[in-house]
Amino acid sequence: MHSVKVALAIGATALGVVGCGGSEGEENAGASAGASAGIVSVASVDGTDVLADSEGRTLYTAAVERGGKILCVDACTSFWEPVVAPADDAESAAAELDAELGVVDRPEGDQQLTLDGLPLYTFAEEDAGQLEGDGFVDDFQGTHFEWEVARADGGAGSSGSNAPSDGPGGYDY
Repeated sequence: MHSVKVALAIGATALGVVGCGGSEGEENAGASAGASAGIVSVASVDGTDVLADSEGRTLYTAAVERGGKILCVDACTSFWEPVVAPADDAESAAAELDAELGVVDRPEGDQQLTLDGLPLYTFAEEDAGQLEGDGFVDDFQGTHFEWEVARADGGAGSSGSNAPSDGPGGYDY
């Protein structure tokens, strides 16, 4: 795993909050984008500062993949889409954001963006400015995943569980 750590404070003036847009008639869903590093930006979604991809979609991690161990493969990636980026892009993003960003090699050969050693994903079931995947629980090929939002302060953690309360929830493959 390749890792880059650059800690630069992002002041309120650097955020320059801009509304997250969509096509005519779509709602903003309470999101605003901020400091952008091309592949990753800081967005405020439902009052939580999160990392988002270049399209404004919230980024997630799963602790089971700590240390860059890729377990979300095959059917898992149809729901949890890997954020693919070359190491140079991760280095540029780390230089602009207060987070430890790097990359890890995926089994199919792509490089996936990581935050603090955890591979980053978007949730296929949500659009830009949504936070539906936070706290989501599912199982793929015998591996149990608990998905957490990638926070803008450089860590991962639930802003409130969206997992169903009557069982393990999610998708079971």
